[in-house]
Amino acid sequence: MAQSADQQKPRPFKVAVPKATLDRIMARVRDARFPDRLDANDWRYGTNWDYMKDLVEYWKTKYDWRKTEAGFNAFPQFHAQVEDFDIHFFHVKGKGPRPMPLLLTHGWPGSVVEFLQAIGPLTDPASFGGSADDAFDVIVPSLPGFGFSSKPKGKPVGPVSTARLWHKLMRENLGYKKYGAQGGDWGAFVTIQLAQQFPEDLLGIHLNAGTSRPVPDAEQSEEERTWRKAATAYSNAESDYQREQRNKPQTVAFALADSPVGTAAWIVEKLKVWSDSGNDLDSVLSKDQVLSNVMLYVVTDTAATGVWYYRGSSDDTAGARPGRVNVPTGFAAFPHEMVNLAPPKSALERDFNLTRFTKMAKGGHFGCFEQPKLFVAEVREFFRTVRG
Repeated sequence: MAQSADQQKPRPFKVAVPKATLDRIMARVRDARFPDRLDANDWRYGTNWDYMKDLVEYWKTKYDWRKTEAGFNAFPQFHAQVEDFDIHFFHVKGKGPRPMPLLLTHGWPGSVVEFLQAIGPLTDPASFGGSADDAFDVIVPSLPGFGFSSKPKGKPVGPVSTARLWHKLMRENLGYKKYGAQGGDWGAFVTIQLAQQFPEDLLGIHLNAGTSRPVPDAEQSEEERTWRKAATAYSNAESDYQREQRNKPQTVAFALADSPVGTAAWIVEKLKVWSDSGNDLDSVLSKDQVLSNVMLYVVTDTAATGVWYYRGSSDDTAGARPGRVNVPTGFAAFPHEMVNLAPPKSALERDFNLTRFTKMAKGGHFGCFEQPKLFVAEVREFFRTVRG
């Protein structure tokens, strides 16, 4: 059934989590039971015990969710009905002669929190030392089942359906005819699906993660063969979480839904291991940033439904259009990206119309979250090539 104009019209939204919800969460944090400690100062056994002890103490004594709310509410936010979902998104108009619509998509265990520091420089570059000619209209939606977006009803969705939802949001709810898109983690796969399903409407896509389809050894460069071996080894060592979340999502969902500290531990390990943070996560992501991302899952009760997305990536395939992406594509190769999501340039050129490949100076899987200035500069550079 087609939506009416009133149904399609975005509704203004502000974050205002009830005090009773915060009190309930903090009571669970204060009463949390810690597991016995394995004797290691590093992260070899998973989430570091000492880091979590410090994080929980900070959570109890210094962290202020209301400051996070204020950061959200500093930007225009909306809800819009798209098919069966009520999608939450930021929509910040650019300040310049010809702002370009730019859709930014997060992944797991990230959230829209990852992009907050980039919204200002992308929408109002002149106020951040840039040129007004580089201004974007920035749209940052929360994936279905994440944050303040509504949840799938009993059946998970993945990138294929999300791309369709995003295209309808951009075209029907917001009225953009053509736009650019950017993403990492699941956001990269949503962005790729956008380019595959709706190539005529995408000005360009930019990725900071990706994969490459397998081809016979004879067609691969030595660099590709080396990467594929390393990617397989990395996946075997670091993908246990993925197999659990994809194959048995409801099992881990019970633990995540019930325990704020358990949710934090599940997320924090990935923030540490996948980031370019050396021996000190605090050097890249502050405890306030970490907890704001964790709390977004906890206050919205989406730690469990976010996990569903992994099963959705396997089950939700109707409408997928595999094949080479012909939309102009930029790729930011952050040096500490997960190995299996960091194909060499030659592999990407086989699968994408790769017009820009940049080896970034520093940063990991959470490119914008870790290095917002480098991320913004790279995004500006790529989309200058497709603005015309």
